[in-house]
Amino acid sequence: MNQPAFPTWMNKEDMAEGMTLRDFFAAAALQGMYANPHHHYNTNYMDAQEAYAMADAMLNVRGKK
Repeated sequence: MNQPAFPTWMNKEDMAEGMTLRDFFAAAALQGMYANPHHHYNTNYMDAQEAYAMADAMLNVRGKK
């Protein structure tokens, strides 16, 4: 569940993991929510919770493949 979204090899032994796939999915969900003109904005905390809930659901479905 914490796999990197964009791993980058710095050399043969070291990898910079960057953001997690969960963070990437949450950011995409949040961007979609805010792009929707009909989205009723909650507090930032509630919107973040909703975005991470969507990310968790996406990871869950992805893992069932």
